[in-house]
Amino acid sequence: MATGRVLRFDGTRGYGFIAPDRGGEDVFLHVNDLVIPESYVRTGLMVEFEIEEGDRGLKASSVRLATGTPAPQPFPMPAPVQPAPGPVAPTYTAGPSQDGGEPLCDVLGVEEYTREVTELLLEAAPSLTADQILRIRSELVQFGKNHGWNEG
Repeated sequence: MATGRVLRFDGTRGYGFIAPDRGGEDVFLHVNDLVIPESYVRTGLMVEFEIEEGDRGLKASSVRLATGTPAPQPFPMPAPVQPAPGPVAPTYTAGPSQDGGEPLCDVLGVEEYTREVTELLLEAAPSLTADQILRIRSELVQFGKNHGWNEG
């Protein structure tokens, strides 16, 4: 079992890095490898963890509070944002095509589309695994192709 301090952690994306006390390469930390509440994880937190060799370098697993470290107070959840009273914003409607047929819309290349979908998935559900993201993304690309929303 190694010990170290959390260097940074992005709760939106669900990952960060730990600096081991013994020195050496920083260790990748993913939300799926925490055995403590995610809300505890913040820069400077002292943790204990196992080190595994991952696809891209060292990876932490079984991450918990270091012995003798008091449990931090979780970050408070922000209050929900209430919409401001007033008129509803207009909705966008694509104009007619030049030939008078279907309305025009942006058609994305598959690479750009998958990049944007990946970012949305990581923001919306940071606990998704890489395999889950790849499967969802593949289905969405095919769906987009079937509807003419992306090229390919």
